[in-house]
This record gives sequence, C-alpha cells and structure tokens, in this order.
Amino acid sequence: MTHHIDIVGLGAADLNQLPLGVYRFLLKSEGARYARTLDHPVIQELEAEGITFQSFDHIYEEQQQFGEVYERIAKEILSKAQQQDVVYVVPGHPMLAEKTVQLLLEAERNHTVSVSIKGGQSYLDDLFTSLKIDPIEGFQFIDATGFSRNSIEHRQHTVFCQVYDNMIASDVKVALLEDLSPEFPVYIVDAAGSEHERIIEVPLVELDRNVELSNLTSVYVPPVKEEQLPHKFFRVREVIAALRAPGGCPWDRKQTHESLRPYLIEESYELIQAIDDQDDEGIVEELGDVLLQVLLHSQIGEDEGFFTVDDVILSLTEKMIRRHPHVFGDRQADDVEQVMKNWDEIKKDEKGEERPSVLDGIVEALPGLMRAQELQKKAKKVGFDWDDPQPMWDKVLEEMDEFKESLHSEGFSAQELEYGDVLFAFVNLARYYKINPELAIQRTNDKFERRFKEMESVITSENQQMETMTLEQLDRYWIQAKNREKGEQ
Repeated sequence: MTHHIDIVGLGAADLNQLPLGVYRFLLKSEGARYARTLDHPVIQELEAEGITFQSFDHIYEEQQQFGEVYERIAKEILSKAQQQDVVYVVPGHPMLAEKTVQLLLEAERNHTVSVSIKGGQSYLDDLFTSLKIDPIEGFQFIDATGFSRNSIEHRQHTVFCQVYDNMIASDVKVALLEDLSPEFPVYIVDAAGSEHERIIEVPLVELDRNVELSNLTSVYVPPVKEEQLPHKFFRVREVIAALRAPGGCPWDRKQTHESLRPYLIEESYELIQAIDDQDDEGIVEELGDVLLQVLLHSQIGEDEGFFTVDDVILSLTEKMIRRHPHVFGDRQADDVEQVMKNWDEIKKDEKGEERPSVLDGIVEALPGLMRAQELQKKAKKVGFDWDDPQPMWDKVLEEMDEFKESLHSEGFSAQELEYGDVLFAFVNLARYYKINPELAIQRTNDKFERRFKEMESVITSENQQMETMTLEQLDRYWIQAKNREKGEQ
C-alpha cells in the first residue's frame, strides 16, 4: 500500500514566516519527518522545540551532480512512502526552485503516490521588496546550479538562486562576462526578508571573490540597456528595421530583393577571400556583411508582409533537423558518404513529384564553372561519369584539339562553344581530384594580381614605365616577382 506525502515549505527565513496551521501540523504529525537539508534557520528553531527531522545532507556529499542528488532524494522519499505516511520539508515555497518536489509530483501524476502541498512563503516577495523591483517589468528566475547562457534575457530583472558557494558564483560570473562588462554592477542578496538580510553591490568581476555565500544567497542582475548588448541578434535586427523604417536611411529604404542581388554575390566572394587569406578578423567582418544581406532581405519581406527573419530561421532549423536524422532521429550514418546519401533521399522526398530530368534543380544563376561542376555531379549519380582519370585527361586533350581546329575553320560562335568544351572538360578533371574550379581560378587570379603589383612596384622604384618596356623586359621582372614570392613562401 502506498501512503501519503505531505510536502511542507519552511519559508525563506525564520520561524515567524511559518503559518500557525503549518506549525501545528508539524507538531502533531506522527509520520516520519524528512528535510532536504538541515541548513535552514526554521529547522533549528523547530528542533529546539522538539520537532526533529531526518535529513538528506549526506547525499550532497556522496553525489557529484545535483541532478543525481535530487533524483536520489525523491527515490528515497518514495521508498519511505511505501511503508508509512511521510512529511517532507523544504526551504522556501515547495513550488519554487524545488526539483525534488517536481519529481514527487511527477510520481503522483503516474499514480504511484499521493502528494499534498502545505505552507511555504516564497522569498521572492521579500526579494522584490528589498531590491525595490517590480517583476511586471520583466523577470527571470534562474537556477544557478544548471542553466544555459543563451537562456538569459538580459533586458529583464534576473535573479540567480542557489548561489551557495564560490564555484557556483564563478559559473554565473563567467557566463555573464560573455555579455556584460567586468564592471557591470550585480547584487548579492542573502537571507532576504529576515533580520539577517544582507545586500551587497559588487562589480561582476568580483562576484566570486571575498564574498560570504550560503544556501540563502541569490544574485540579482539589473536589466541591461539594449545599447549595451550590440552583439545580440535582437539588437542587429532592430538596427536593420530602423534603417528601413520611415525616417531611416534613404538608401536602405530604396532597396529591393532584386537591387541587392549583386551585393550578396560580392560579399560572398569577399568572405571567400578572407578565408583564403586565413584572416580571422576579416572572416568575422565579411560574415557580418553576408549576414547583413540576409537581414536586409528578411526585413524587406517583413515590410512587404510576406515573411520575417523568424520564418527564415524556422525554415532553416526544421530543414537541418529533418535532413540530419542520424543526429536528431534514429537513422544511422557512419561516414560522409552515408550522410550525403541520406540528404539526397530526404531532399527528394521533400520535393514531392519526380523531376523530369536528373539535372533539374540546379540554379541557373550560378557562375559558369560552379554550374558545370553541379551538372557533372548530378550526371554522376546515374552513372554518367568516368571512374578513372585517364579518359578525363584524354577528353581534355580532345577538346583542346577541337578548339584549335575551330580557330581555323569556324566562326566566333563555334569557337566560343569549343572553348567552353575545354573548360567543361577541365572542370570534370578538377572534380575527380576534388578541386573546386571556381576557388582554384580565384586563387590564380589573386596570385596573378600579387605578382603583377610586385612587378609594378619594382619597375616604378627604378624610375621606369611599363608602357615603354618590351615584353621580354617585362617578363624578366615577372620572373623576379615570381621567384621572390616563392622564396618568401
């Protein structure tokens, strides 16, 4: 037979916060009395009056993780309730930051035990009074023993509870320093509402230094002004909205999806350049410029009433989860090849109807070399490709011969087409050797530019002009620049 569990809240401070009815209940209770911890002033006063408790303090010393502590306490209480009625007392209010209570209520929902809640004054009332804050302005209550930095909304009043030692205070400090300055003021609140109440303002960087902490300690973080959070996504979104709003920037207000097309292409290539240069600061800046294009297009969509950046993010999130069942589902993928196979199968299912051609779906606006690569990759999926590079080399030579022949026997249009065949054959060869032809030609362009500018600089330093020099003379300077670059490398 399963007995009953009475969960009693002891309030936030001393015995004066305990209702008379709850005090009488504890005095007359005949079942076993258990306390999550004896480290509470009400427990000490009750024991002085002969109301004793068995505690679970020893579990805190035996377990490494708080989650394990709470689960073990709840399990032991449920075990005791199989034998007799149980009174279980917790600090504060049972429904505020009490994981063990939530575990016991979950057991009740599963019909394994009956539970009732008695008494308990939340220390939040005293906290709001002592700090003189109104939670209607926005309020977050966070368990300092387990939280994610991304869950913190800095524009609201924020209270971290259970900051009972320096290690936890250090965790809170490190997380907050990711977003706030070291000098940002925070408040250490101890024993709120009691005669021992203590509120200390300290710079954030000092939160875990030379400060006395206890199991009645909380940390209050005041709301942060939006301009102090320029790195947060909401802030850049507000800036872009302001640029597009009436009274904003005339240039930004004038833009359309079509007018922004060249900027997206330009910014993407500038990002590729920064990556090739291994320039971390440049990558950060250029990623920001690419993000700007995404946000501008999203804001245009919102201004026109068609979509918002939230729709963009939702679409991306759902697609990534859907196309990675080996991460978010139960499908297996032990290597990249299996991942790509799964991706293609899922993508095909998403598109619905079978496409008339295996080549359908390739973006026509891609740069020529990239589009050639995508066409060849699609054709390979149905077996239209060589597995050995030798026929590819032969094809390159064949196309070069045909191009040479066209120069003597064909018109310009045919010559252009034959030259395109040469490029297409080279793309196929590059794909076999896992070389991206578009990136390869960009690197060669950059190399040519560097060496040519070096040649210009040397010629200018010698008081000569390139226009007056012969090709043979210029070629000597080119070779010097080439050898100098290779020597530096």
